[in-house]
Amino acid sequence: MKVVFLEDVPNVGEVGDIKEVAAGYGRNFLIPKGLAVLVDSQAASIVESRLRKKARLMAQIEAEMLELAKRIEGKAIVLNAKAGAKEKLYGSVTNADIAEALEKSIGVTVDKRKIELEEPIREVGSYEITIRLTKDITPKIKLKVAEEKKEEAPEKAEGKVKKTRKAKKTEETPEAETVETATEEPVTAEAETPAMAPEEPAAPEGEVAEEVVVEKPEETS
Repeated sequence: MKVVFLEDVPNVGEVGDIKEVAAGYGRNFLIPKGLAVLVDSQAASIVESRLRKKARLMAQIEAEMLELAKRIEGKAIVLNAKAGAKEKLYGSVTNADIAEALEKSIGVTVDKRKIELEEPIREVGSYEITIRLTKDITPKIKLKVAEEKKEEAPEKAEGKVKKTRKAKKTEETPEAETVETATEEPVTAEAETPAMAPEEPAAPEGEVAEEVVVEKPEETS
């Protein structure tokens, strides 16, 4: 069966191509899906209309890709990754990682399949990456793969801050003097106030107080 393609069919044919295909494939897939028609007098006009439509679409895509190429050409992006000895990455940087970094840093979305990378990047360093937007539009960007800085655990960092503050406080505040206080037993009122002999009544003014002498009785033998 000979058909003319109305749409691009990957690995089979493009719009306007006239090809011989299996009868079952043409009747059960290509023609019902509107991808191709039998070659006849009407096919030429249909194909011509589809070709004009495809040309307009391609021109629009071309303009969009040119604008995108201007935005990303020569741009430099940095991608941080964990690395070990001799700047070898623990994992690798893929075209999907580069596409994500482009979107975050520049704000443009690029199909990862358009980023040409022969093999994943496995070392820290600088690279020039080609992005094939179309067959003829291939802007280049600069990629720097840097080692990701190790961050301390929050608990350790907090402990260091506390230790620094404590040390600073010790330097600023003089050492307190230690005063030993002996524990005293409670003192009663009697202990505090010495016992006093009862006072003799004062003699009336003008009178002289008589001195009373008490003689000690003689001892009898």
